[in-house]
Amino acid sequence: MAKKTKKTEPQAEPISAQHISAESDFAQDNNSAQPPVGEKTALVTIIGRPSAGKSTFLNTASGEEISIVSSYPQTTRNAIKGIVNTSLGQLVFVDTPGYHDSEKKMNLRMRSIVTDQLESADAILYVVDASRPCGEEERSITELLKNHTDKLVAAINKIDDRHANPAQAQVFVQTELPGLDAGKIIQMSAKDDTGINEVLRALYDIAPIAPHLYSEEFYTDQEVDFRIAEVIREQAMNRLSQEIPHAIYVQIADMEMKKQNEMWVRAFLCVERESQKGIVIGKGASLIKTIRVESIKKLRKIFPYRIDLDLQVKVDKNWRQKDSRLDKLIK
Repeated sequence: MAKKTKKTEPQAEPISAQHISAESDFAQDNNSAQPPVGEKTALVTIIGRPSAGKSTFLNTASGEEISIVSSYPQTTRNAIKGIVNTSLGQLVFVDTPGYHDSEKKMNLRMRSIVTDQLESADAILYVVDASRPCGEEERSITELLKNHTDKLVAAINKIDDRHANPAQAQVFVQTELPGLDAGKIIQMSAKDDTGINEVLRALYDIAPIAPHLYSEEFYTDQEVDFRIAEVIREQAMNRLSQEIPHAIYVQIADMEMKKQNEMWVRAFLCVERESQKGIVIGKGASLIKTIRVESIKKLRKIFPYRIDLDLQVKVDKNWRQKDSRLDKLIK
């Protein structure tokens, strides 16, 4: 598989221009050494149970941190796109929320995202966690996929895990999806970058020759405010425990380019209850300060300009039960 082409961060309103620094890993001068992107194009939906490794696969395959990753299930809440360009063509991956059985309002919203994306996909990547037994929840996914085996690749993930049983996972997939070609079932470790190229090749076999969906310097279509919000949420989730990581969302209140190379952002970490607010702030505001500092560090690696972040905590009582809030957050 040819090396991936270098990519630049696409910008959206209120930032209209692309910002490339000479020192950036995304610098366009590096593109001259890369082969042209091939003629094939496919929109690829990634599906799997929570914590199966879908976001890790997307980040590894693209070579960029597109989807946030934490140890908590249901970290991904939206359909997030990541773009992989190689000499074989362009694969536009859609990372979807983990699919599992729950009647909670927020989860039902996320499940609908998954089913909608399956219908519009040119190809589907089904990620199976080999470190966990395949049970009824996994079967609920294979039921969705039985009519799509012609455009399906199954990746048996986490083969590096000491608890992994890839042979058992493979038998499950072959039994539940008998219409799937055995060559389209591939073992991988998204974490260790093992088997990723084999998965990409299998998807390119399915991809048709078609015009590219994005300019080849892009690696995601995320808007700047969404990207910033996700980084803050990731830093918060990885420092909180129990139910609180799932009870937070990030609201970007203001964004302004103060200088050509400096953006000012005001954001709120929103929680459901007053008691959670104090936990997120921490003793002497220590935790919110840490979240702010670590978010700034990561954002400065993503964007080729400085990010000045004003981060505060506020309560949006029972926001996960509000349709108006979920409409804005889950798309």
